[in-house]
Amino acid sequence: MSNANGVFRRRLLRGMAVVAAGFLAACDPSALGGFGGTGGSGPTIDTSKPVPVALLVPGGSSRSGDSVLARNLENAARLAISDLNGVQIDLRVYNTAGNASQAAQVAAAAVADGAKIILGPVFSEAANAAGVAVVDKGVNVLAFSNNTAIAGGNVFVLGPTFDNTADRLVSYARRSGKGKIFIVNARAPAEEIGRDSIARAISRNGATLAGNASFELSQTGLTNAIPQIAAQAKASGANSIFFTSNNDGALPFLSQLLPEAGLSSSTAQFIGLGRLDIPSQALTQPGLQGSWFALPDPNLNNTFQSRYRAAYGGAPHPIAGLAYDGIAAIGALVKQGKSNALTRGALTQGSGFVGVNGIFRLRSDGTNQRGLAVAQIRNNTVSIIDPAPRSFGGAGL
Repeated sequence: MSNANGVFRRRLLRGMAVVAAGFLAACDPSALGGFGGTGGSGPTIDTSKPVPVALLVPGGSSRSGDSVLARNLENAARLAISDLNGVQIDLRVYNTAGNASQAAQVAAAAVADGAKIILGPVFSEAANAAGVAVVDKGVNVLAFSNNTAIAGGNVFVLGPTFDNTADRLVSYARRSGKGKIFIVNARAPAEEIGRDSIARAISRNGATLAGNASFELSQTGLTNAIPQIAAQAKASGANSIFFTSNNDGALPFLSQLLPEAGLSSSTAQFIGLGRLDIPSQALTQPGLQGSWFALPDPNLNNTFQSRYRAAYGGAPHPIAGLAYDGIAAIGALVKQGKSNALTRGALTQGSGFVGVNGIFRLRSDGTNQRGLAVAQIRNNTVSIIDPAPRSFGGAGL
């Protein structure tokens, strides 16, 4: 492999690391039986007293970034606790060192210490292990992962999922007359997961799958594939091109080379499964002008960013808001004063919750649905073209 191809491959893989972790072999808590099948599964709590909540963070690992992430998650959780009105949370923090075996150990210890629900861990294998460790104790786990492969039984994922993002964008594309969609993906496990999510969204939302093209995970492979991708997309009659790649991988190459091959955003609507505004300098890419992508409610997210900076002196980690969301959901349920507030049935209430990224709700299969806005890159800036909904059942959901 040439040095250029090696750099390209590393860039493409870096942005998908969390999702790719889902391919690590592990047990599925939902397959254990006896817990996940009943809507009332979960502990009984006394809402008149502080509710013990275990926060599992990746502190103690050998990776320097994990300690920063652990601190940010705890900060966000404590910020959320300070916002609860009339609800007392006894937050207990446990370090997983970012690995599955320690996550299982501290999850079991947390429940033995009296925890009624577990918030975290981050990495999918660790979250799965934590769920397995406490499934027989009837304790639910709200993991920070976005890997739906581990969802089910007593494990819920809080991270934004490909399916949710694809649904939002495909639904908007169909309603906007751009529902004949051609998918472009790299031949990499994470991007193939994204491709399948888009295909399912197309089927669910009554859009049309015009076709699919893929490319080898190398700079040479992509360059050689560009003419064929452009020809296939144009021949398909697609009016939208949906990319699974992000700006940390192949998307800058795709957005430059496809227009040169005659397939541009003026030919068909470009749509990105990832955040096209990250990093911010990506907004200046000529090939991405006019492209669509989904993002959390910017007003609520900006408020959280400002409050976090004021409280802790710096910007929060990109996933720190998930810890706030978890506490917000727990607090909203406990505030109802019911002893079954943290059962599976309560956690999956249809009305959902409001967090730092907007509305969200947990599904009975352990996945989540989040209210997202649709944005377009215009003149090197982000413009909201379809606002995030404020309640479930509205437009875009």
